[in-house]
Amino acid sequence: MERHFTATGFVVHQDRTLLLWHPRLQAWVPPGGHLKPNEDPVQAVLREIQEETGLRAEVIALNSAFPFDYPQQLPAPYTILVERSPEPGPPHEHIDLIYFCRSLDGEVVRPPSSDDVLVWVTEAQLRRNEPLPVGSGGPNIPVPEDVRALALEALGVARKR
Repeated sequence: MERHFTATGFVVHQDRTLLLWHPRLQAWVPPGGHLKPNEDPVQAVLREIQEETGLRAEVIALNSAFPFDYPQQLPAPYTILVERSPEPGPPHEHIDLIYFCRSLDGEVVRPPSSDDVLVWVTEAQLRRNEPLPVGSGGPNIPVPEDVRALALEALGVARKR
């Protein structure tokens, strides 16, 4: 089966993390997407966050860098998931590098379209498994379990660093 590399970023600001409604998936997800040619995963995750939310972000480094200048070192992802892609076309999988990030712009999001739904979610909402509203007057949809677990972990890691 064909595989594509993707990068996803759980963006944290203070005690909340940002999720967006993905209409094709019909699910709450963090920002992320495919790596472009010649793009490293950190460039990709930061670009995707900015494109999908308008936020500038930084990756939370989970480990210290080694004491050498060359070769270049990139922050490691928190985990790597292999997911079946729901995209049209031939079936394929995503090798998804999951990063935890901090907003450099606070909480003011600028989605690319007024139809996009972005929500800052608290730890308490995630722990209660609270369904989130899909826009004004839309249904309330629960956060998928993998997204919820990683969002809670991102909040915990951000508190410590």
